[in-house]
Amino acid sequence: MVKADLPIRDAASIILFRNDPEPTVLMGRRPKKAAFMPDLYVFPGGAVDSGDSMISLVQPLRPPIRRRLADRSAVPPEAIVVAAIRELWEETGLVLGAQARWTDIPEGWSTYAETGNRPSGAGLEFAFRAITPPGRSRRFDARFLIANAKLLASDADDFSKAGDELTDLAWVPLSDAKHLPVPFITQIVLAQIAPLVVSGEPPAQVPFFAHRQEDRFVDYID
Repeated sequence: MVKADLPIRDAASIILFRNDPEPTVLMGRRPKKAAFMPDLYVFPGGAVDSGDSMISLVQPLRPPIRRRLADRSAVPPEAIVVAAIRELWEETGLVLGAQARWTDIPEGWSTYAETGNRPSGAGLEFAFRAITPPGRSRRFDARFLIANAKLLASDADDFSKAGDELTDLAWVPLSDAKHLPVPFITQIVLAQIAPLVVSGEPPAQVPFFAHRQEDRFVDYID
């Protein structure tokens, strides 16, 4: 039986998109034996690690993005972004960053550092935030960032350095993504980001799907 009072871990995902010519987003499939969201298509992402707060961004976040990420959060905005970039690298082998030298390379970052890049906040947008409902095997306070694939410092089609956390990595037409086996929250996120991807405009507000015990409610981050 799953306990309803599991700790909520901070998490971050990156939604990479490109228009070539139709809008597509990068998604992958979680393993069938995964403890959380098995056999479903998701965006690259995962939990924020303690070491993520030790890494600075070579290019800062825009002030509105930083302010929104800091809203009702005990985790520094930069750590959230670093976590998303780290998870993208681990799960897809894609590099989101900018050319810069490292002085000290933290544990777990050696292969990323070998690319000659450091994490960057340039060009990122904050699009959505959601807390996993009670009763699930794990609970996360997940922030969804979006970025144009043009920001990548690597080939957007080269997944040769991807780990084994996601399979079937592919650029999925935005119009088709909702028809894949995806988590409920991913359906909502896809609907939210569709106009942002098409227009290229930042969101006026960031929807925040939260839970108070068994009740779900939607708030907005200005």
